[in-house]
Amino acid sequence: MDFGVTGKSGEYCPAEQYRKNAAGKSGGVSFAELAAAKAVRQSDESEMSFRDMWQARFPGAYYNVMDTSRIDGSLWGRNDYPWDKYFSNHADDSVLDWKPSGAEPAMLDSRVQAKINSTIGRKSVVVPPKLEEKMKNDPELARRVMAKVEGFIAEQDIMNPNPRKGYLIALDENGDIAHTCVTSEGMSVSSAEFIEARKAREEKHAEYERLAEESALKRRLMEQTRQVISYGEG
Repeated sequence: MDFGVTGKSGEYCPAEQYRKNAAGKSGGVSFAELAAAKAVRQSDESEMSFRDMWQARFPGAYYNVMDTSRIDGSLWGRNDYPWDKYFSNHADDSVLDWKPSGAEPAMLDSRVQAKINSTIGRKSVVVPPKLEEKMKNDPELARRVMAKVEGFIAEQDIMNPNPRKGYLIALDENGDIAHTCVTSEGMSVSSAEFIEARKAREEKHAEYERLAEESALKRRLMEQTRQVISYGEG
């Protein structure tokens, strides 16, 4: 287990139907046809809410509107935290105030393993009320948040290619990923570890940018020095 982080039901998305029609043609699909399909898909998405995009991209995925900001990361990352309760479209608010009743059970504890198994192959997202309201009034924000969620899932799939995984992603009111729980058979990484790993990558990237800026500054100073010397010699 890892703790990290269509059209509407019964309908065909026009872009999806277009791709099906194109696939049924003899021969290849032209660039113009692919571009047209992409344009139709983007047009459809511009009319979709975040919830519609989420459930269209991942049919059967769960969606809850709850504010998980008061949940401490150390509690979320415990083996006995009831993150399995979020795999429902009507999660009980009691998960927001959960407190441990004793020592943390081991990962191989039968109760922990039962929770893991109950989430395998399922996906759930938790959206704070404030963020949902923002996205209703800002479709572009909804698309950006969806891109973040899809990016996280894609990143996890690269890190762990096991297709049998479960995803729970809790967002903050700005649309960033606050908590995650990614379950897979025989594997576990905490939400805090995911956040720390991403923070380390961001810090390393910032350090590379700082060094590159310093190097560019040194080159400019050396060039200016050469120009001054050249002018003096002339």
